[in-house]
Order: sequence, then C-alpha cells, then structure tokens
Amino acid sequence: MFDFLDSDWFNIGLEVVFLILISYDVKKYIETKKKEYLTNIVLTIGFAIWALYPYYNSYVGWEESQKVKMISTCKDSNDTKLCKCVDDATFKEFTHDEYVKLDKNSTEYKEFLKDAKEDCLDDGWF
Repeated sequence: MFDFLDSDWFNIGLEVVFLILISYDVKKYIETKKKEYLTNIVLTIGFAIWALYPYYNSYVGWEESQKVKMISTCKDSNDTKLCKCVDDATFKEFTHDEYVKLDKNSTEYKEFLKDAKEDCLDDGWF
C-alpha cells in the first residue's frame, strides 16, 4: 500500500522539503533573531536525520567494488535490466555486512526477492 515510501524520489522529495524548511527558518532567524526559529531548525534537522538515516545507512553501506562484484555475478542472466533492478533493491534494503550474513534460503529473503522482482517488472506508475 505504501510502496512509494521505498522509492528514491520519495527520499529526494523529503530532502528538498527539509532543506526548504531549514532555509526558511534560517532566513526568519536572521531577520528576527527569535530563538523559536533556532528550535525549529534543530527539530527539523533531527527529524531529517531520523527519517533519512535508514535509507542512507543501507545505500552507503556498500563500497563500489562490492557492488561491481555483486552485479558481475548476474551478468550471465538473460534479463540484465531485471538483474540490475534487483541488485539496486538489495543495495537499498541491506548493508553489505547484513547481506553477507543473510541466510539466502530463508523465507524472508525469498519473499524480498519475489517482491523486488515484482516491483521491477511492474510497468505501472505507482
């Protein structure tokens, strides 16, 4: 139901909203020197970190060499577009350490792969 929460565009939109809110409060603080705008800035930055940290933690948890190694394992498959899409979903969902420790035969991982493939093959807008 809330698949849009996992999209890159949702995260980029959140970043833009946070930057707009922070810049507005900085502008107002410079104009008025009221401490309530400093409070708003601190709260907005705190909420931005809380909301966006899980995304960046997973996505930045992979080094480029690790990504290339994982992508190269599926170059032999017939559908490279699907393979790249599933790899991207894996990079976003798991850090490299979590992926290495993950039981590839578990039902949770198989369900993740099934959902990722469905999302990648879905041509719908939403």
